[in-house]
Amino acid sequence: MKNELRANIHPNAKIGANVTIEPFSTVYGDVEIGDGTWIGPNVTIMDGARIGKNCKIFPGAVISAVPQDLKYDGEETTAEVGDNTTIRECVTINKGTIDRMTTRVGRNCLLMAYVHVAHDCIIGDNVILANCVNLAGHITIDDHAILEGMVAVQQFVRIGQHAFVAGGSLVRKNVPPYVKAAREPLGFVGVNTVGLKRRGFSEDQIRDVEDIYRLLYVMNETTAKGIKAIQDNIKASDIKTDIMSFIDGSEKGIMRGKNT
Repeated sequence: MKNELRANIHPNAKIGANVTIEPFSTVYGDVEIGDGTWIGPNVTIMDGARIGKNCKIFPGAVISAVPQDLKYDGEETTAEVGDNTTIRECVTINKGTIDRMTTRVGRNCLLMAYVHVAHDCIIGDNVILANCVNLAGHITIDDHAILEGMVAVQQFVRIGQHAFVAGGSLVRKNVPPYVKAAREPLGFVGVNTVGLKRRGFSEDQIRDVEDIYRLLYVMNETTAKGIKAIQDNIKASDIKTDIMSFIDGSEKGIMRGKNT
């Protein structure tokens, strides 16, 4: 471990090999930090933090502070950060409550400056949260989703894999996988074609996504009619299964379409 002399590190903290902790950072006792991670100056890592390998945590970040939830009663919970994730300046990640017992950020994620991740959020792998994204409690964000700057997400919302949410959006309903979302109220504005191509989706797979969302959001007036049209007209595939499973599990409801 390097640069620990001017940092405040509890002797019970579990620190991996080749970890750098810059001056004036504080690491509490119930903390685990994986090999090769860099902790910048003036970072606070509190009890319950579980930091993976080769992470980078920039100045001003606070990891695993107690939840901003009046129902929190001191239960021992965690805040987890996966391997190779970058946490930029002044990001706050609160630990979980009795609901999920953890707040989790996956592997290979980028959380830009001033992002807030509230208690019991579960964020998948390869997710990007741009500057000043604010997540309320109990949110789920699936793999490869991207939220642009100043997005605010209401509690208990889920954002599907490979979804893209435009900057400044207010997210009150679930955002299905593979789509682009924008406007106010938030609605479907297309398929995330560029993102899917970059991640190796085939032309046939992208066409399946477009066909499904055309029926769901463009050609039918209600979600129920769109779902029936998809069931009747779209052949079975992993893409169809992913989308239909997401919709079926969306008790909060999904975002609106172009014509609603």
